[in-house]
Amino acid sequence: MKVLNVIKDYLVITFGIFIAAVAVYFFLVPSGVTVGSASGFGVVLSNFIPLPLSTITFIINVVLLVVGFILIGKDFGIKTVYSSLSLSVFLGIFEIIFPNQQAIMGDQFVDMVCYLFVIAIGQAILFKCNASSGGLDIVGKIINKFFRVELGKAISMAGICVALMSAFTSDAKSVVLSLLGTYLSGIVLDHFIFGLNIKRRVCIISKKENEIKEFILHQLHSGATIYEAIGAYDNKSRREIIAIVDKNEYSKLMNFIVKTDPDAFLTVYNVNEVIYKPKVY
Repeated sequence: MKVLNVIKDYLVITFGIFIAAVAVYFFLVPSGVTVGSASGFGVVLSNFIPLPLSTITFIINVVLLVVGFILIGKDFGIKTVYSSLSLSVFLGIFEIIFPNQQAIMGDQFVDMVCYLFVIAIGQAILFKCNASSGGLDIVGKIINKFFRVELGKAISMAGICVALMSAFTSDAKSVVLSLLGTYLSGIVLDHFIFGLNIKRRVCIISKKENEIKEFILHQLHSGATIYEAIGAYDNKSRREIIAIVDKNEYSKLMNFIVKTDPDAFLTVYNVNEVIYKPKVY
């Protein structure tokens, strides 16, 4: 069963990389816009280095992967290695089958927007499988580790640097579109990729404390923390249940609370990251 799960993961990763390669080759390259990415950096370098884009992208990814292994650790991303190398393979195949590919949409801005959304779908699939396409994701993780910059902002910083490099090879319009595309890319990534991992912190004050606690523990198979809270108005002591749940668990929990205690007091917050060691039963 474990082997089958591994095979399934890599099939899904391969599909995600295929979508990412389609975005790069059919939308990013013809548009001439250098949206901040390793592939975008490759587009800039292809104007100075007499090598195919697939080869340049391969070299960039290999260098970044080596740096990632050295600075982040040996456990860093076997799946990322597979993904980044597969991207170069797919680009090479497209170069053979579709040489001199022209812009599909015929408009630079529309091509850029199509690229952002198509690449987001591919990356969302990769992140769901705990993988990435490599490239500037690695740079972002290095900046995040050593400078404590939030990962999303770190990736955007690296992307903007690449977008600015397009000034050496493109006109002013392309440079502006590159910067705009990098900014929009961060928004799309937050929505389609990082949004997949968002959990919710639910704070509950209810007269049905025991029933809600039992539901969280034995129906959702999740955990909870209980704090003593004192109301500022009446100075009465009450117990507050706090649980971290995913989107599916959140829906079940809210339905249960509404049915069990319609008068319960709730506050809900989005949580982007949870670091903990799972209990062993």
